[in-house]
Amino acid sequence: MIGNEITHESIGAAIEVYKLLGPGLLESAYEACLCHEFAIRKIGFQKQKPLPLVCKEIKLDCGFRLDLLVEKRIVAELKSVDALAPIHEAIMLIYLGLSGHKLGLLINFNVSVLKDGVRRFMM
Repeated sequence: MIGNEITHESIGAAIEVYKLLGPGLLESAYEACLCHEFAIRKIGFQKQKPLPLVCKEIKLDCGFRLDLLVEKRIVAELKSVDALAPIHEAIMLIYLGLSGHKLGLLINFNVSVLKDGVRRFMM
């Protein structure tokens, strides 16, 4: 699959999870259910993927973790907050920069309509 197809399929899976669970749960619940939906749809993913920080050619484990890396190409960060804030977007951009990936999805499940909680990023 190419980037746009993976993005489309990922958002579709998130919508399915949202239809089943609705808003207001913990981020970890959405992550577990989204991973299950990805498995059903045969979408490859890694969850809580460690993301080291490289400083002067030394890898430092600073505790950064990608919520999901979808098909080894798209960084997906999941939230369940009242509203996405600039810090959430900044973190996504930092994760894209550190990981070297070009596409990201920031998904906030705590919204009335999920499409209002999805933001796509490209580097």
